[in-house]
Amino acid sequence: MSAVAPESMPARRCPALLICAPASGQGKTTVTAALARMHRNAGRKVRVFKSGPDFLDPMILSRACGHEVLQLDLFMGGPDHCRQLLWEAAGEADLILIEGVMGLFDGEPSSADLAALFGLPVLAVIDSAGMAQTFAALAYGLSQYRPELNFSGVLANQVGGPGHCRLLAGSLPAALSWYGALTRDAAFSLPGRHLGLVQGDEIADLEARLDAAAASIAASAEVSLPEPVRFEPVAAAAVAPLLDGLRIGVARDRAFSFIYPANLALLRQMGAELHFFSPLQDSELPPVDSLYLPGGYPELHLPELSANRTLMTQIVKHAEAGKPILAECGGMLWLTEELTPLEGESRPLCGLLPARARMQKRFAALGLQRLALPEGELRGHTFHHSSLDTNLEPICQGRCPNGRATAEPVYRIGCVTASYIHSYFPSNPEATAALLAP
Repeated sequence: MSAVAPESMPARRCPALLICAPASGQGKTTVTAALARMHRNAGRKVRVFKSGPDFLDPMILSRACGHEVLQLDLFMGGPDHCRQLLWEAAGEADLILIEGVMGLFDGEPSSADLAALFGLPVLAVIDSAGMAQTFAALAYGLSQYRPELNFSGVLANQVGGPGHCRLLAGSLPAALSWYGALTRDAAFSLPGRHLGLVQGDEIADLEARLDAAAASIAASAEVSLPEPVRFEPVAAAAVAPLLDGLRIGVARDRAFSFIYPANLALLRQMGAELHFFSPLQDSELPPVDSLYLPGGYPELHLPELSANRTLMTQIVKHAEAGKPILAECGGMLWLTEELTPLEGESRPLCGLLPARARMQKRFAALGLQRLALPEGELRGHTFHHSSLDTNLEPICQGRCPNGRATAEPVYRIGCVTASYIHSYFPSNPEATAALLAP
């Protein structure tokens, strides 16, 4: 592979913020989306990234900024991949926003690690409900825990009113900027379900919610744009045309929407032709050589999926013809004999995998995964509320880099590879191509 020397590509400067919090559930996505919309409404071009594995938050963030939202993850993509994405964004944006994952210092690698590596100014979102001056103490602690971080300031969420807002802002040390506040207002809230937020296209009044939240921050902030950050290029290797001319069918609709944009971009860069189809609506497969069945919410559309016997028969024939299928999480559930929802009767599905799936109320697994396939190592993550009953012997199991017990099995029958793991294809383009090439 050839590479472009970084000395031939100048560094770029662009204002940037990493939006973090003391813990999950503090409102990072709402605030990041509101900031993106606020600056977009002011005429700025905003690029937003999501740190950590996630499909649902980026759907909201994409609507807020009007641009595709990519992952910026040190484990799944690696430092050079992240550095290249930031450099590319800095060439076209007036502002870069990155939503962190979990609490600022949680996990390995953490959001703090990402901020430290690229010199990103840090903005902490703190749920201030029931707080007064302790808000400032918490902000100060976050800013001092790792002194090497460029800690810019804070934004208060769940503020009680103007008086509460003034109290919180006035309690801050002089070194911390006040980026504004969101009050306790249902007009700003984003609805959720068992895997996270509701998908953006399902929220009928999402635009109004984003504009209202943006206006609230704009009216209360003492600072707007952070300082520019210098982003360096990397020697990016050219992607080999390993899938040149290959036609890949990709399931994509309301039931199968958990797709990293970087995955699709890589398949195209390797020369593949992507043909999208809907397991909910289409009765025929497009003429393809391979299938990529991503995750999503098949359990929410079980009657429609089960009724589409014509398409499921074609999926089985595709596999019987020796054509590859890569199925992830919800895509794997679609290939099983049946799926049992939390309420209601079991429904028959493709029957390609000798397995039965059942939904459950609690998370069955959650965490990053390192996957040592025969084709090479892929990285990704797992999060699901279902369990699988099968006698299939896995060909390998994923491993969590953070020491969690999560170890997802990978099943293979002929040309079908299926697992609960959502793979990030750029972590290993060659292994990805080997899984999908006939």
